[in-house]
Amino acid sequence: MHFANSVEIAAQPGSIFSLYSNVSDWPSWDPEVETSSLSGPFVTGTWGKLKPKGGPSSKIELIEVSAGKSFTVQCKLPLCAMRFEHQLVQKGTLTVATHSVSFTGLLSPLFGLLIGTGIKKTLPSTLDGLKRAAEASLQSPR
Repeated sequence: MHFANSVEIAAQPGSIFSLYSNVSDWPSWDPEVETSSLSGPFVTGTWGKLKPKGGPSSKIELIEVSAGKSFTVQCKLPLCAMRFEHQLVQKGTLTVATHSVSFTGLLSPLFGLLIGTGIKKTLPSTLDGLKRAAEASLQSPR
């Protein structure tokens, strides 16, 4: 199972990526995240924890980080891996942010139905929160 959603944001990729790399602040713009943290820097191979609203805390790993462009977080489930990919593409003065989720492994159809269906419904609100946070950071005085 794989699904994705995108939004155009009036901000540069670097400023949006700074929101991504500040993992402990994800709950401030992502309404689906209760708590999130990393055990080290925002680089490939770093582990952390994420607790979604209404769900259990899970161990996460950054399996790909391309500064200013993209990153992928993976969470292992029984006989399944769930990946959250985040991509930023500049389009003139805007940036297109795309979040996608995929499930792989033997039990991916089961977890796709149990977890994926709910995540698919909430992706637009997560992207709206990212858009608001990125555009508001451009308006606030420094």
